[in-house]
Amino acid sequence: MLRKFKIKIDGNEYLVEMEDLNPQAQNQQIQPAPAAQAEQAAQPEPAETPSAPVTAGSGEGNQLPAPMPGNIVDIKVAVGDKVQKNQPLLVLEAMKLENEIVSPQDGEVTGIQVAKGENVSAGDILLTIK
Repeated sequence: MLRKFKIKIDGNEYLVEMEDLNPQAQNQQIQPAPAAQAEQAAQPEPAETPSAPVTAGSGEGNQLPAPMPGNIVDIKVAVGDKVQKNQPLLVLEAMKLENEIVSPQDGEVTGIQVAKGENVSAGDILLTIK
């Protein structure tokens, strides 16, 4: 006997067809196993990834953090370069995708804290713009 089920997972609906291979098993009652009470371990809260530049306190300018972990595959600016808002500054490869990191403001690049080929973590300072 063919049975159809509609299953919803993460908001997506799936239609599943199942064929009963053992019709005599229909008369058996299946009892669910009691749920084990698992101790809830204290889980640390995930670190927030800054989505906007962090202002440095010593007048150095805005420090641009890495939005995600990855590898620096290209640096498109040098110290002293004038940049405009949304101008590409460097390319960060993450999960085999190249992500262009753009300038959050008009200004001048006052420091580059990474090198081509370097691996960075989320939140690491990539460069500084004043």
